[in-house]
Amino acid sequence: MPLQFWQVEGYIAALILLIIAIVLGGALVAINHILGFRAKEKSANALAKKKDVYECGVAYVGDAHQQFSVRYYVIGIIFLIFDVEIVFMYPWTLVYKGYRAFGPFVLIEMLFFIFLLLGGYIYLRRRNAFNWD
Repeated sequence: MPLQFWQVEGYIAALILLIIAIVLGGALVAINHILGFRAKEKSANALAKKKDVYECGVAYVGDAHQQFSVRYYVIGIIFLIFDVEIVFMYPWTLVYKGYRAFGPFVLIEMLFFIFLLLGGYIYLRRRNAFNWD
């Protein structure tokens, strides 16, 4: 059975967008190839200079790899976890008045959520996760 026009109609916008993306991408690559700057030096010294690390005009000293304490990452992850939880609480506070009529379930649910967060905070405090030393 051949496809009817109404079956394909929903995909026309996506097809047009795909064609525009391909044409625009190809045009940008072609323009860059035609007008782009090419290095003129081909010597070994120029290639070594090109591969060298450059940071604000200051020559580097030592190894580029520095070791960071694991606690730095732990604090970052803890911050993200609690920050995301606060983001979940904000919309709840905006709609709380509208859902009060359905009974105390919404309040009990949020209190459970807050106590769960408080339990996580107390656990992290007892494990000294917030100390840098």
